[in-house]
Amino acid sequence: MSGKPYAAEKGGVRLAVRVTPRAARNGVDGMAADAEGRPVLKLRLAAPPVDGAANDALIDFLADVLQMRKRDIEIRSGETGRLKILHLSGDTAAILARCAALLD
Repeated sequence: MSGKPYAAEKGGVRLAVRVTPRAARNGVDGMAADAEGRPVLKLRLAAPPVDGAANDALIDFLADVLQMRKRDIEIRSGETGRLKILHLSGDTAAILARCAALLD
């Protein structure tokens, strides 16, 4: 699979993720492809997908690993599904560098 699950967009970075809730621990599982072959970042989250707990855990986890403020991470689509599109607000170049480091 080629490509990256993140791309620069106006005001920040677009990040595509595939979340697996109720995992043993939080972590990054590498890359995968969605149904249309686009790259996504695979993440494991310990939180269950109940009452938004997994979405909250996703934002907490990404804020920690990408060294961002929680308020700068927004779920743009996929609120109730495993595949989600996020918008990461801030310095685009710095966020792109952190995303690249996350996949190394």
